[in-house]
Amino acid sequence: MALIARPSDPIVAQVDAGTAALVPDAGRRDGWTLFVDDTAQSYVRLDDPTHLEFGYVRRIAAIIDAAAPAGAPLRVLHLGGGALTLPRYVEATRPGSTQRVIEYDRKLYALVRRILPLPPGDLRVRIADACHAVAALKPDTFDLIITDIYQGDRMPPGATTAAFTVHVARALRPGGLYAANLLDTAAYTFTDTQTLAARAEFADVCLIADDDFDRRAGQHNVVLAAVTAPGPLPMAGLARGLDGPPRGRLMHGADLAGPIGRARPRTGSKSC
Repeated sequence: MALIARPSDPIVAQVDAGTAALVPDAGRRDGWTLFVDDTAQSYVRLDDPTHLEFGYVRRIAAIIDAAAPAGAPLRVLHLGGGALTLPRYVEATRPGSTQRVIEYDRKLYALVRRILPLPPGDLRVRIADACHAVAALKPDTFDLIITDIYQGDRMPPGATTAAFTVHVARALRPGGLYAANLLDTAAYTFTDTQTLAARAEFADVCLIADDDFDRRAGQHNVVLAAVTAPGPLPMAGLARGLDGPPRGRLMHGADLAGPIGRARPRTGSKSC
């Protein structure tokens, strides 16, 4: 076996969404950051898939951890692949899980697969539109669905409709969990609409964000967590994802009052 020196310069490629760059981490031999048009999309540490660099990803990981007893395999659907950070985490922490990934950018997936070895296990990646793929799913197919789909700094319109939320809820088993990364700015109108849509279809909903998300300008990641009936959400488990940096804030029940309710879910079409 020949030892191949790892490149020290970014690996750049044109993908369907723009210009992608896989940038090696100068401080960690097996760390890589995926950028698309200068926006950081994913961080992967190949020698330790449980290392999660981004705060919002650690909060989604807390949802994964709370979805079943430690080590128990899960049936997981990832809507949006990136560098497959969370599929790697699931395989490392829950070996034997069945994982399906829907990724719309064929060239991006080809780049990631060429440079970063895929995790082992029952993992399949399908190149498709997430909304149409979810609409075609059979009921009670998954234990957990994770949505992290972005074209630049916006979710594709079809994935923001009330119809999309209906399809996601139907594809989950009773008591199944949903996690969505919402990128938003004040006054969090997009977060409002997504929360309202989730509350219409799920038994219990909460939001997790940086503790000072409402006091700083710019864009912020807000993680939406929801559970199908009979619920409720495993709040103690989700709270374990609040440790920083940055420190997080969990909004649940009465804490979702305030701006929530002033917006209306986007109806869209019945088929996304």
